[in-house]
Amino acid sequence: MADKYHDTVAKSNVTTDDEKVKAEVAKILADEMEGNRNHDTYKLLFNCIDLTTLKATDSPQSVARFTERVNDFEEQHPDLPNVAAICVYPNFAPIVRTVLDVTEVNIACVAGGFPASQTFPEVKVAETALAVEGGADEIDIVLNVGNFLDGDWEEVCDEIEELKHSCRHAHLKVILETGALKTAENIRAAAILAMHSGADFIKTSTGKEFPGASLEAAYVMCQCIKEYYDKTGTMIGFKPAGGVSTTDEALAYYTIVKHVLGEQWLDNEYFRIGASRLANNLLSDILGEETKFF
Repeated sequence: MADKYHDTVAKSNVTTDDEKVKAEVAKILADEMEGNRNHDTYKLLFNCIDLTTLKATDSPQSVARFTERVNDFEEQHPDLPNVAAICVYPNFAPIVRTVLDVTEVNIACVAGGFPASQTFPEVKVAETALAVEGGADEIDIVLNVGNFLDGDWEEVCDEIEELKHSCRHAHLKVILETGALKTAENIRAAAILAMHSGADFIKTSTGKEFPGASLEAAYVMCQCIKEYYDKTGTMIGFKPAGGVSTTDEALAYYTIVKHVLGEQWLDNEYFRIGASRLANNLLSDILGEETKFF
């Protein structure tokens, strides 16, 4: 099908050979990962965490307590950087905005029918706008995977553009749900469409219905970000999420980002990790003893 969306993707030189991607990832990690293993990297990774609670049992009280721990961290560990953001469902944005005392920690909300992106477009727009009005600095939406797999890329892009408009000043992260897309070819196409539609970040996964982040998906997405930057001069952020819980797992994603995109992407303006369990594991390695702070 010839249209501007398929034409744009077709112009990409990012590899779609799954075996080649797998081999390249293995080589990068074998050659470079151990060289990145140090306390400064652990601190940077901690500072890139979107500390996340997305449970059916979340409540105003539980989210307030969750937020208080981030405030407490600032007081108890003033020598360490805090997390990058607190990520919650959109109805809790006002709670976090009220309780959060740490100015450098952002408020992120999932929106747009998260995690399946299956609801009316009008509901997605309203939910996004309400989250921003409630205090969200960042919005994480899911690309419409069903429309994407059907080849209706115009509809996919129109929806992202509309939600970007609803974000107003807030940053938009677009989740590709790479576990559902499966192939490097699909991941490349989705990444390119999301960036051309206004994504400030592209993110691997929701961590809900499908397999979470993979290093192969990360490699393809980072290659797409690099190609987009080379063409436009615009830096797009990258966020792995879904199952990233250990220090080694986080370090592997750091290594991919550093290799493909370089040092300028290695801060929390352009690199995030969506996680709930990672914070304590990283903190334990930073402090040299098992720590369950969050």
